[in-house]
Amino acid sequence: MIVLRLLWESFRFAMQALKSNLTRTILSLLGVTVGIFAIIAVFTLVDSLERNIKDSLTFLGSNVIRVDRFPFSSGPQEYPWWKYFRRPPGNYSEFTFLDERLGSASGVTIFANTRTTVKAGSNAYEMANLDGVVHNHIEVYDIPIQEGRFFTEMEINASRNVSIVGVKIANALFPGQSPIGKEFKIKGLKFIVVGVLEEEGEGLFDTPSKDEALMVPYGAFNKLFYVGKNGIEPTIAAKGRDDDPGLVALENEMAGLLRAKRGLKPTEENNFALNKSEFIQDAVGSIFSVISLAGWVIGGFSILIGGFGIANIMFVSVKERTGIIGIQKSLGAKNYFILTQFLFEATFLSLIGGFAGLMIVFGATFISLGNLEIILSFKNILLGVGLSSAIGIASGIIPASMAAKMDPVDAIRTA
Repeated sequence: MIVLRLLWESFRFAMQALKSNLTRTILSLLGVTVGIFAIIAVFTLVDSLERNIKDSLTFLGSNVIRVDRFPFSSGPQEYPWWKYFRRPPGNYSEFTFLDERLGSASGVTIFANTRTTVKAGSNAYEMANLDGVVHNHIEVYDIPIQEGRFFTEMEINASRNVSIVGVKIANALFPGQSPIGKEFKIKGLKFIVVGVLEEEGEGLFDTPSKDEALMVPYGAFNKLFYVGKNGIEPTIAAKGRDDDPGLVALENEMAGLLRAKRGLKPTEENNFALNKSEFIQDAVGSIFSVISLAGWVIGGFSILIGGFGIANIMFVSVKERTGIIGIQKSLGAKNYFILTQFLFEATFLSLIGGFAGLMIVFGATFISLGNLEIILSFKNILLGVGLSSAIGIASGIIPASMAAKMDPVDAIRTA
């Protein structure tokens, strides 16, 4: 009951301080509002950008290592593209070699990709993202099926003319009807739709989208396009196990097997690159960490000004209530009671400014920025509330200590 009474009286004093000079209080809290808005707005924008960019890179897969000619990065030195250009591309025999021997992988796949035009009657869709895949592809990459099914192993092995299409392609070729079982043509060759991918929506960048995807068996892809050196280069990819953090075991095993398959001597360097899908996502995260730091610096100055404003309010409040403090202490109020009153008041005022800043950020999330979806996360709300509370405590601790240490007789006389 004592604690509740203390909190109630502290709240009442805070409201009185707020109402007694509304203009002064609002101007003093403006610094906290601007500071919280600056920091939380930057964090919200950074989180939203990072999330949208990483969602746009889902085509790279998660926990996946790709076999490529060119590495994603070669370090700080000059990028010797001419050396990588002469490297041989992966091929189907290397895929089967790895698939049979890799013990550190949960799945191995090979796929070839190109853009093409598909037709169904008088309807057509240009620049469809065509992938030729094997049955293991679903073990490496996420392929959410909305309608129908994935390829059977028999369809893959027999190179049958079956296909899985994205939502945009399905709507363009077969408007207003289910595409399952319908026929369409790629370069004059008929294909039957057996599945439709889940709708993904527009990405932040012009990256491959599942809505424009078109999948056929790897053998059927070879009927349409030449795959290999001087043609469309296939990509081999392997997905790591959950018990292999950093994919260290998988990377080492893949490197050893590929070196053996390609007949490289111990003194020869690798003529292939093993690229981890997380590399680009980690690089994106590093960039946004720097931007977040800039947000702290920008908002920090505003918060500092807001802290001085709240401290000013509290010093004035202590002076105005010197007589009340003296009466409270003469009636037996402990130092902690007075200290808590003023600290609560400072924190309460700071939280008002913080909530105002959060509401401005929340309102900004409704502003349309193209394909960028801005969301004020619960984590950032907690950060804003925590920062506001910390500012209030830091700004009010000195005035509250002064009030708590006052001599009751001197306080009454001064009043």
